[in-house]
Amino acid sequence: MSTPSAPSTASAPAAPATPGPNTPSASAALLADTLLIFGRYLRQTLAARVGLVFGLLQPLLFLVLFGPLLREVPLGGKGDSWQTLVPGLLVQLGLFSAAFAGFGILIEKQQGILERMRVTPVSRVALLLGRVLKDIVQLLVQSLLLVLVGVAFGLRAPILGMLVGFGFVALMTASIASLSYALAMRVDSPQEFAPVVNSVNLPLMLLSGILLPMSLAPDWLDGLSRANPLRYVVLAVRSAFVGDYGGTVGTGALAALGLTAVSVPAAVRLFRRAGA
Repeated sequence: MSTPSAPSTASAPAAPATPGPNTPSASAALLADTLLIFGRYLRQTLAARVGLVFGLLQPLLFLVLFGPLLREVPLGGKGDSWQTLVPGLLVQLGLFSAAFAGFGILIEKQQGILERMRVTPVSRVALLLGRVLKDIVQLLVQSLLLVLVGVAFGLRAPILGMLVGFGFVALMTASIASLSYALAMRVDSPQEFAPVVNSVNLPLMLLSGILLPMSLAPDWLDGLSRANPLRYVVLAVRSAFVGDYGGTVGTGALAALGLTAVSVPAAVRLFRRAGA
């Protein structure tokens, strides 16, 4: 009698491969999540229009109350006083608004909103990028309004130069806002957040030549300011506003891109580590 052969064991079907972080599906999911978060915070911003106005108030006051004082002052640049002041105010607007963007996360942490968002399937990176994208759009709108007021006061600049200036504002906002959100995830209260931001912002502003060119400074102060990447951004925007798109703009672009390339990935890592 023949021995019955053992039944062959069918092999289990292979599990589907999990999409890696660089696959198109993962990228599409990240983009969709980012736009979802962007839309949420954009709607909040549009609902609080008073904040948009007051965020623009400080540079407008400098433009209206300080700008006329510079009309007859030799500033040593290629353009007139408005082509010197308005680009600096654009950078100032981006610096201060982006640096304090993290206050929103502190409020959400206190109200438990951030904790509820953590349990959703939305990408943790998108929680950061969506916020940053909203800040970029908001500051571009405010920058446009600031330039229009400058034109009313006598600013004359090529359209391309203005667009280049807006591009620098967008890059600077992306880098500084990312770090602001990362810092807000690491601290527990506005009392911890605000002193850090102010301690960093003040020397960055004073050493960037936002209000007056650093060429007017003594040699030691001018040399110290060369370690500040915002100095090169300010010089680049001023060159663009007089129609000069040469080496100064290129140096400023390298400084802005380098700052963004370092700060955004660092903020993403800090954001993840903090348990966003």
